Amino acid sequence: MDVLINAFVGLHIIGIAALLGGFLTQMKAMGAGTARFTPAMLHGALTMLVTGVVLVGLNQADDQHVNTFKIGVKLAVLIVVLGLVYVKRDEEKAEKPLFAAVGALTVVNIFIAVLWT
Repeated sequence: MDVLINAFVGLHIIGIAALLGGFLTQMKAMGAGTARFTPAMLHGALTMLVTGVVLVGLNQADDQHVNTFKIGVKLAVLIVVLGLVYVKRDEEKAEKPLFAAVGALTVVNIFIAVLWT
């Protein structure tokens, strides 16, 4: 079971890398007001959602303690990010504050995962 859990953790990290990487590659364009939500950002957020749900299930099936409040907070943040990216995915330009919010919430989600014990 540990190998399966570790494989999904790796996929979860790939998802967050796609989301954060898509944001970081658009930062210069954000300064110019021409940033847009890329397909990589949408797919990264979806990957995080699916792998996160699977990870919770696998950990519970393995009788490991799952902090459901922490998972709920992370899920809420991810749903906001996913909703923003999904709704604005076809627009040529994303508003600066909206685009910055997605990046900030992504970083917040990373820090929740790493620092909240």
